[in-house]
Amino acid sequence: MSPPEGFPMIAPVGLCGMAVRFSDTLSEPANRAALAFRAAMEKESWDGVEEVSTSLTSAFVRFDPLHLSHDTLEAQLREMLSAQDWYKAALPGGRRHFRIPCVLGGEQGPQFADAAAAAGLSEVQARAELCDARPRVLTIGFAPGQPYTGELPAHWDIPRLKDLTPKVPQGALVVAIRQLIIFANDTPTGWRHIGQTAFRCFRPEADEPFALRPGDEISLRAIEAEELQAIRERDQDGLGGAEIEGIA
Repeated sequence: MSPPEGFPMIAPVGLCGMAVRFSDTLSEPANRAALAFRAAMEKESWDGVEEVSTSLTSAFVRFDPLHLSHDTLEAQLREMLSAQDWYKAALPGGRRHFRIPCVLGGEQGPQFADAAAAAGLSEVQARAELCDARPRVLTIGFAPGQPYTGELPAHWDIPRLKDLTPKVPQGALVVAIRQLIIFANDTPTGWRHIGQTAFRCFRPEADEPFALRPGDEISLRAIEAEELQAIRERDQDGLGGAEIEGIA
């Protein structure tokens, strides 16, 4: 794709931050660019740069202004941006695919039927389509380790609810605006609660507390409520029975 007009752009964020923005709307190429640029920045390991992270379509660079001036960093970033077409860049290595057991619909997913109807699908079609999908972890946000994944096909561009659901449980699968989220904690939400997993996105006791990383991919294995309970009873690592494989 051609870069959106005016992008990529560089913008200061306070005293010690710089944002490299690839779009003002979510798209696969813009998210790809942000992930690839972040990985390249981490390999560069510039003196004075303390952290690089990503949002849906941007890379954020936190730096020490006592060791690296705004002007110098901006010049380095512009040179790096001009080195290649980041919208067509290869995704970073080390990505993983998580196949996560999930109950879709019923008491565990009380808004599944509503979401399917909003997408113009029957419940059978919606279940098959969601289980065939393999969305990318676009970014981590809102709560520790919580993944925003997508994008689903265009007919899943369904709006958030007008009213908040007071609480959905940890591990809830929710959907809106072509994205799926597995909630890291019990929380109120305006996204439709369509399923339930035993997957813990945030495991503070683990060596790697965030189970998922931007660039990873997930898919769903449809199960019944009884199997979900059995997974919970035997789950030792907090990954909810997920099968994990590397992505070549």
